Amino acid sequence: MRPNHRACHMLPALLIGCAIAPLVSATPSGAEATLALLETTDLHANVLSYDYYKLQADPAIGLERTATLIKQARAEYPNNLLLDNGDALQGTALADYQALVKPVSCAEAPAIYKAMNQLGVDGAGIGNHEFNFGLAYLNQVTGSHFDVDGVPADAPRCAGPNFPIVLANLYSARTRKPLFAPYRILTRQIRATGPDGKPLTATIKVGIIGFTPPGVLSWDKQWLAGKVYAEGVRETAQKYIPQMRAEGADLIVAISHGGIDGEAYAPEMENANYHLAQVPGIDALLIGHEHLPFPDAASKRAAFNLPGVDKVKGTVFGVPTVMANLWGKHLGVIGLHLKYDGARWVVDKSRTTVEARSTKQADGSYVAADPAIAQLIAAEHAATIRYVQTPVGTSDFRMSSYFADVGDISAIQLVNQAQTAYVQDYVKANLSQHAALPVLSMASPFKTGAASAADYTDVKPGAVALNNAADLYLYPNALHAVKLNGAGLKAWLEKSAERFNRIDPASSAQQELVNTAFAGFNFDMLTNADVSYQIDVTQPVGQRIVALHYKGAALSPSQEFIVATNSYRAGGGGNFPGLDGSKTVIAAPDSSRDVLIAYIQKAKQLSRAHNGATRSWRFAPVATKGAVVFHSAPGLLNLAREAGLAGVSQLKTDDGGGKGFALYAIDLSK
Repeated sequence: MRPNHRACHMLPALLIGCAIAPLVSATPSGAEATLALLETTDLHANVLSYDYYKLQADPAIGLERTATLIKQARAEYPNNLLLDNGDALQGTALADYQALVKPVSCAEAPAIYKAMNQLGVDGAGIGNHEFNFGLAYLNQVTGSHFDVDGVPADAPRCAGPNFPIVLANLYSARTRKPLFAPYRILTRQIRATGPDGKPLTATIKVGIIGFTPPGVLSWDKQWLAGKVYAEGVRETAQKYIPQMRAEGADLIVAISHGGIDGEAYAPEMENANYHLAQVPGIDALLIGHEHLPFPDAASKRAAFNLPGVDKVKGTVFGVPTVMANLWGKHLGVIGLHLKYDGARWVVDKSRTTVEARSTKQADGSYVAADPAIAQLIAAEHAATIRYVQTPVGTSDFRMSSYFADVGDISAIQLVNQAQTAYVQDYVKANLSQHAALPVLSMASPFKTGAASAADYTDVKPGAVALNNAADLYLYPNALHAVKLNGAGLKAWLEKSAERFNRIDPASSAQQELVNTAFAGFNFDMLTNADVSYQIDVTQPVGQRIVALHYKGAALSPSQEFIVATNSYRAGGGGNFPGLDGSKTVIAAPDSSRDVLIAYIQKAKQLSRAHNGATRSWRFAPVATKGAVVFHSAPGLLNLAREAGLAGVSQLKTDDGGGKGFALYAIDLSK
């Protein structure tokens, strides 16, 4: 058996079986052991407990906090494997700096991989956001040798992380072979107990196989089109799992960067793990992408309450399943109780446990950070802070998303203006055949409290720096534009209006306005003086957009527009009707954030009158018997007033949910 040499010198308690371990004799039938699978997922380059957009510490996030949970879990479970589920490389200004501003050299690892190396990660999958910076960058930092267009054949094999990366369902269009190794079998020595009750050392072979959402082909079309192709998660698993068993895997762990969706299976499914769990041979399932903890006994999420899903025990069709939320907020821990049957180790599901352990403690404080992580990336951290403080303009108003769900467009109009101006110039210079078409723009509030009460865009008046622009435009999307008609525009807005629950005006009960299962970054809206519309939340999905007008008259279904958006949306992200890449007329070479920065630099001075007051939409007025409520950070009613939202009131400074939110109400009749 080949020892895990990296773990040997870094983490002697990880799994025994290094060079100093005794020889292993045959494992007797009836021997028992416990093996913990520790999962991180959707770290999004949050190495430290620090918000580069607000330039302040945030103890609720960061791998340096998760590191403490990892240490605790390893003390509890001497036999363990630490596995990452993907979406590690992108998501903070630190990641952008290392990929785009001062790219890491071939001999270097990005900060997130440096931290993962130090923690002794045993293996990792690949998420959709790993592709945001292109195949050449991913090839470099993963130490790969992709045989694809866009990666030079003579590109050097760079350092890469100290752990294997697996991905089974994405293939090179050139070779028809997987982009990464589809699976790896990790051979480890573990502490076990013989049938006689005496301790012994045994060998176990754990196969890890990775999956990513096939939708990445659309979401990062500018990087991947014609270069790679995807297969569905279920059929890929059916192909490779028998091979893994044939190669001696005792256990098979699926590292699947997706969530749970009970819809009928389709190969292009984004969250296919409800179906993956039903593929024979999978012993444990590590999931992610949805930015939620699982198991979660209190969850009301429909997918967590499907038949076959146990949100208390953490199983999907009996398969132990964990999702560790996002940004290092949780550590997934599956305690696999194993028994040796004479041929291989098998899982005793009745004694297996599944937890999503939070860095937030019962008293509301957070576990201490591991100081070694901050020391490890101190130089990269300091360089990123210097970079994001570069000034680009000034503003006389506060641009925030605390009340974006109820009509504050202060953090959205500027993005729409920048996109509109860019597309107008582009059409004039390059697409004369479309010169007569009006240009509109769609943008959404990227940060709407999904992660915490601090997870909102908030750019204070005064100097506007690069970190503020990154706060306004969170993702490294490219700017795209689509051509569509009035009917298509209405369908787009109808999809966006799924952000809201249906409200019953006759009910005297308190009703939640926002449908949190529909992400805030999918709540696209117009901020254009030529367009006005209302959202009637008393109506069913698909029938909510009313009084849609263009230049004062009812919008004609045949009126054509060019609509600026981003590469994610234009390529099908969010499953908006008609947006599948086929309507794209501009795939700009510039990122949406760079377009925004250039617009601010040209404008120099931003004002509410010119950049934060043009609101195209309102709620259709309706009187309700009971309160219609929503949640946001406390004590910010003045921002609602500044945005002209007279119908908003704060009911409680603490909504009782334990996450720091206040409870607000909105009078829909105003």
